[in-house]
Amino acid sequence: MGLFDKVLGNHTVKDALTPAEAFAAITLSAIASDGYLSDEESRGISLALSRMKMYRSYPNEVMQRMFDKLLGILRREGMNSLFDSAKDSLPYEMRESAFAVATDLILADGVVAPEEQEFLNDLYQALGLDIDVATRIVEVMLIKNRG
Repeated sequence: MGLFDKVLGNHTVKDALTPAEAFAAITLSAIASDGYLSDEESRGISLALSRMKMYRSYPNEVMQRMFDKLLGILRREGMNSLFDSAKDSLPYEMRESAFAVATDLILADGVVAPEEQEFLNDLYQALGLDIDVATRIVEVMLIKNRG
């Protein structure tokens, strides 16, 4: 245990995410899985989330604060910590939706890096999704993003 851990306590992201933050963290992890986060991808997350019932009442400044928090965790603690906290905080009934939105965001640019493929494979397993359900979601998102 380090000096600051002893004095300040070991403050990590664990159990610090609301369901809305956990869902957003999954989408953020998805687009950052290739090691790059573009402005266009950030706008894509905001647009995708703003269409969801859960986020409709969120003003822009609340969404911005939420993403600032998640990006801070990503910078300080890394992708694995953010991802683990998100999957642990995500309610069961939101898991298929989170996988679908993450898949859609990854497929949106028409290029799927090996890191993104690995992320989606890890995500469906980490969320405990049935392989047939995950496969159907990927197939639908491939069709959606053809044009």
